[in-house]
Amino acid sequence: MKGFLRLLNNFNSACSAVFNRLRDPLLLAIRLYWGWQFAQDGWGKFTHLARVADYFGTLHLPVPYATALLISMVELIGGIFLALGLVSRLTSLVLFVNMTVAYLAAPDDRVNFSHILSNPSDFYNATPYTYWFAALLILIFGAGWFALDTIFAAIAARKQAIAVTSSQAKAV
Repeated sequence: MKGFLRLLNNFNSACSAVFNRLRDPLLLAIRLYWGWQFAQDGWGKFTHLARVADYFGTLHLPVPYATALLISMVELIGGIFLALGLVSRLTSLVLFVNMTVAYLAAPDDRVNFSHILSNPSDFYNATPYTYWFAALLILIFGAGWFALDTIFAAIAARKQAIAVTSSQAKAV
């Protein structure tokens, strides 16, 4: 029995090692695909502000034209930032909140959102779901290794290491 458990543990460790290597490419794929989708939707809203504002008016959202402009910029700029992996957690938080409001603003989607536990298929078949879930994944797991955030963090760490080394040299 101990041999079987050891074998099972070794197999699990090997699987973990393989699949952990796929995490960053998966996060990159999610960011690129959904960042592009957000950016396209934001651009579509921006280039059709009057139509979007009219729709937002039917949802009784405050100041429909300004709201349409704000949402189009959030999705356009947020989508670009998401794809690049730039300020990823903050960007994904803003996009996640945006999609949560999208769920709650439209009457049909509001009902679907309320079915998150009672009838999940209504929830995940609603239009905002995939955007909402992609933003949630990046919010929780971060941008991954293939992101501008990673490059900027490495530059900042290098500058800090140089500053520490320089201050230690001056102290001697």
